[in-house]
Order: sequence, then C-alpha cells, then structure tokens
Amino acid sequence: MSEIDPRALRSAFGAFMTGVTVVTAIGPDGMPIGFTANSFSSVSLDPPLVLVCLANSSSNYSAFESAEGFAINVLSEAQKDVSNTFARPVDDRFAAVNWQAGPQGSPIFEGVSAWFDCTMFKRVEAGDHLIMIGQVEAFEATPAPGLGYARGAYVTAAAEAEALRSGAGLVVSALIEREGKVLLMDDGQGKLTLPEAHVGKGGASAALEKLIAASGVSAEHGFIYSVYEDDAREHQHISFLCQAAEGTPTKGGFTELSETTLMDIADPAMCTMLERFARESRIGNFGIYYGNQIRGNVRPITSEGT
Repeated sequence: MSEIDPRALRSAFGAFMTGVTVVTAIGPDGMPIGFTANSFSSVSLDPPLVLVCLANSSSNYSAFESAEGFAINVLSEAQKDVSNTFARPVDDRFAAVNWQAGPQGSPIFEGVSAWFDCTMFKRVEAGDHLIMIGQVEAFEATPAPGLGYARGAYVTAAAEAEALRSGAGLVVSALIEREGKVLLMDDGQGKLTLPEAHVGKGGASAALEKLIAASGVSAEHGFIYSVYEDDAREHQHISFLCQAAEGTPTKGGFTELSETTLMDIADPAMCTMLERFARESRIGNFGIYYGNQIRGNVRPITSEGT
C-alpha cells in the first residue's frame, strides 16, 4: 500500500459538503468553552445519539474529555462570523455571541438552525481525534437555513438561490483561484479585472460556464463568494469562487494579490472584494458579502466588506 499524503487526504475529505457547528460545554472552572466543528453526525434515534470529533491537539481536549455533557449548535447562514470566532484562538469567544445555558447546562446560541443539548454517552479514542458520542436530552430546530462548508469555503445555499432568481441587470464574474493566485486579465484600458460577463437568458450558471470555458483552464464552477449592488455601473454583481486545476489561460494569468496588483484592479468594488479574498485566503475561510459597492448588508449574510 502506497503512503498516503495527509494534505491530499485532507483535501479529499473536504470534497464532502458538511454543516458547520459550534460544540460547547462548561469547563471545570465553571466557564463556557467551545470550538467550531464540521465533524458532526447523527448516530441513532433510539436512543437519540449524536457524535462530534475533537482533535487531540485541541486546547479544549482535557475539558471536553472530562465533561459530563456538551451541546451542538448548528450554525445558520448568518453566522459565518461565529464560526470564525470559535475556530481561532480568541481570548473570550463567548463575548461575541448571545447565549444561554441549555436544559443540561451547556451553552446554547441564539439564531442557530438547531441545537442539541446532550449528556456524554461514550468517548472513543480514534487516531488523532477523540470521538464524543452524546445522548440528546433536549433539542430545538428553527426555520433558519444552515451554514454549509466544502473545499475550504462556506456554502449558503438559500442565499445563493435568492441571488440567482433574477438575471436582470446582472453581471457574473469568475474568481478563479489556483495555489493562492487568482486569474486576472487586462480590461482593455491597461487595468486588471476578473473574467466577467452580463447574464443573458441562460441565467447566471450558463454565463459562468462560458467564462470558465473561455478562460482556457479547467475549473470547478464553485460557490457564490460575493453579491453586491453596483450603483455606479447600474447592475448587480455576483462573483463565483472557482478552484482551477490545470490549463494555461487564454487571456491574462494567475497572479498573487499583492498590494501592487490590487492597485491595478480597474473596478473599486471588485478591488475591495479581492482585498477581502486575500485576507480570508490566509486563514482558509471564505464568506459571502451582500450589499452594494460601498456598504454591505449583514442580513441575511454576514460580511466583512465587499
């Protein structure tokens, strides 16, 4: 058997689309603890069991390993910032969320798609992770659509469907990424731009397919990365984040998003979006912006800028 490349295996695991949760509990000192996890699954209806995996290297390991229970908070599409907060080493993660103790005592967040408050049923050591199986003692589900995650990017299916309903005055751009670089091309006036096109009768998906085909590279169609109203150009703009595999671009080239490169982006709104992409690329988490070329609307999609 050939040796498995851990990075390639991690990438293959990432092809499986999951939900995003924050697992919480009360630590030995009585303070709330929690971490972001997409390794959540239902296990059984009778008895009602769920499981989640915790890395052995986690700073929360000892507290959860001895906890009497835990809660699963299934994040909604509007809670990408909550996911990021609990995925990073933040001093007081819980200061960024509204929460209360659940029936079993573990922290339950407001605005989630669902929550499950559990007692610890069983712990299983498995390689470099601890599998925690919880027995559901109380739960609640809401109509809020759940936040998804696949291939290193957040997926907000409900928001994407809403954005694609109308193609009037709509422009689609392809944010095609390969190994940290983005495909940029000349806009015909000495500046740089993403591949973009107005949406015709075929809709946004057809326009995106044509952009990728015309680029000369093989790329996955990807997810919506940014949605904004561009009042200056009198259109709505949707940018799709696409992962490129192989091929040489027919126009332009893959370029690092350095400060100098960003200064050459023709459209200010697109430049701001790419600045955000450069920031988020460094941590591997991507979000969706909804607003206009100046100011974003955080409802229903959380944003940090265009």
